Amino acid sequence: MTTPLTPESLTALRRLDTCTVANAIETFGVRLRNEGFTDPSIHCLFPQLPPLVGHAFTLRIRASGPPIDGRPPIERNDWWDQLLALPAPRIVVIQDASERLGLGSFLGEVHAHIFKALGCVGVLTNGSAHDLPGIESTGLQVFAGSVAVSHAYVHLVDFGQPVVVGGLTIRPGDLLHGDRHGVLGVPPAIAAQIPAAAARLIASDRRLIELCQSPDFTVARLRAALKGAPPA
Repeated sequence: MTTPLTPESLTALRRLDTCTVANAIETFGVRLRNEGFTDPSIHCLFPQLPPLVGHAFTLRIRASGPPIDGRPPIERNDWWDQLLALPAPRIVVIQDASERLGLGSFLGEVHAHIFKALGCVGVLTNGSAHDLPGIESTGLQVFAGSVAVSHAYVHLVDFGQPVVVGGLTIRPGDLLHGDRHGVLGVPPAIAAQIPAAAARLIASDRRLIELCQSPDFTVARLRAALKGAPPA
C-alpha cells in the first residue's frame, strides 16, 4: 500500500527543481547514480509549468492497429477506481507498446480534463500527445516522447502493472518528481528527508558561486572551498 507524504513534505518537494532532487538523492547512496530517471527520449511539453510531485498510476496502450474488442479508450473506465485508490496527487504513466511508437495518442484535450478531474497533476508517456493547446489550458503537465496529429487506433491494453517509460521502470504508487528537465523516481524511504538534504547542497553550491563571482577569487581559494576547508 502506498503511504502518502504529509502536505508539508509534498510542498517542500514541489519547491525544488528535479535536478536538485536528483543531487539530493545521490547523497543517501540508495541507488546507482545512473538509475532512477527518464532518459533524453522523454520531453517536457510545458516547461513553463512548475515542478510536480505525484504517485504513479500505470497504463499500457497500443495505437498501430484496432483493438480486439473494438472499444475506443474513452469507453474504458474500469481503471478509474483503482487510480482513485492512490493518494493524491497522481501522475498517469502510459507505456506505448505499439510497433510504431507514438503514431496515435491516448492523451488529448478530453483525457486531460478527465485526468484533472481524477486528481492528476501530470502525464508521463513514451508515446505521444495531441491537442496541445487544449491540454495546456487544463494546467496538466505532460512528459512525452513525441507529439501526434491523431489518436489513430489507440486503445488500452492493461493497467496497474509495472511499465517502462524512457528507460525508467515505474510501478503503481511510485513517487515521481518532474519538471522541464525530465522525471525521476523518489525513493519513499528518504522522500521526507530530501528537502533538508537539498538545502545543504544549495547552500554549498551558493558558497562556490559567490566565491567565483568575488573580486577575491583565486584558484587556491576555490580548491580550498571544494575540499571544505576555510578560505585562505
